[in-house]
Amino acid sequence: MIGFCPLASGSKGNCLYLGTKHTKVLIDAGISCKMIRERLLEIDVDIRDIEAVLVTHEHTDHIKGLEVLASSLGIPIFANSDTAKHIHMSVSSSLRYKIFSTDEPFEFGDLKILPFSIQHDAVDPVAFVIEAEGIKMGICTDLGFATKHVVAHLQGCDFLYLEANHEPSMVHASSRPDIYKKRVLSRQGHLSNDECATLLAEVLHAKLKHVHLAHLSSECNAPLLALDKIGKKVQEMGYAVEISIAHQDMVSKKIIFQEV
Repeated sequence: MIGFCPLASGSKGNCLYLGTKHTKVLIDAGISCKMIRERLLEIDVDIRDIEAVLVTHEHTDHIKGLEVLASSLGIPIFANSDTAKHIHMSVSSSLRYKIFSTDEPFEFGDLKILPFSIQHDAVDPVAFVIEAEGIKMGICTDLGFATKHVVAHLQGCDFLYLEANHEPSMVHASSRPDIYKKRVLSRQGHLSNDECATLLAEVLHAKLKHVHLAHLSSECNAPLLALDKIGKKVQEMGYAVEISIAHQDMVSKKIIFQEV
C-alpha cells in the first residue's frame, strides 16, 4: 500500500503505517507484534516489508510491541537520544537504533522527516512532519499544549493526524483518580476536542485533504462528539475537509497517495 493508515490509536496502543513506492515504515509500535502483523495484512502489507520504526516517545502505549517487532525483523528504531536510552533500559534484546536530533530534519529512503518538539510528560517527545510522494503529512499527538512551534511546523500539510483526546467535562465527571485528571488536563498531558479544533483552525488551508482525529479516550471522549465539535470549527471557517476517527481496535481510514 502506497499511503498512510492508522493501525491503532489510543491509550491501549498506537501504531501507524506509512508506505511509498520505495520505503515502508511504522510510526510507533504500541500494540503487539502479532496484532501489527494482522492489521498490516488487512491493508495488504507484509510485515516483512517494514524497514524501520519511527518512535515519538517512550510511553508503553507507543512501544509495547517494539522489542519483538524490531528484533524479529532486524530493523532499525529511529528515536532521539533520550528516548532511545529509555527504550534501551526497558528491553532485554539488543536493538539497533538510528538516533535523530529533535528539530533537525533527516532522510530515510525517499522519506523526508522532521521530528519536532512537543509538550508531554515524556523525556523528549516529538511529533513528525513527513514528506513523500509529493505529499506533506503532520503526525501530532500526545501533547498537552499546541505551541507556536507546533503550529508553524503543521502549516501546509496535505494530511493531518491530530490528537483529540478528551472532553474536559467528561474527565472531571469520570471515575479516574485526581492525579490522572490533573495530568490529562495539564500542558504536559493531552489535547481536548476544543484544543484540537483551535490547532486545526490555525493550520487550515484550501489544499488540506483529510484529518484523522487520534488518541481519543475511551472513557473521556466520544467519536461523534469529537467529530461534531471539530467539524463545526472547520465549517465555521468555510473549509470542506474530510475528517475521520483513528480507532483503537481496528484499522482506520486508509489514505492512498496515488489517488491524491
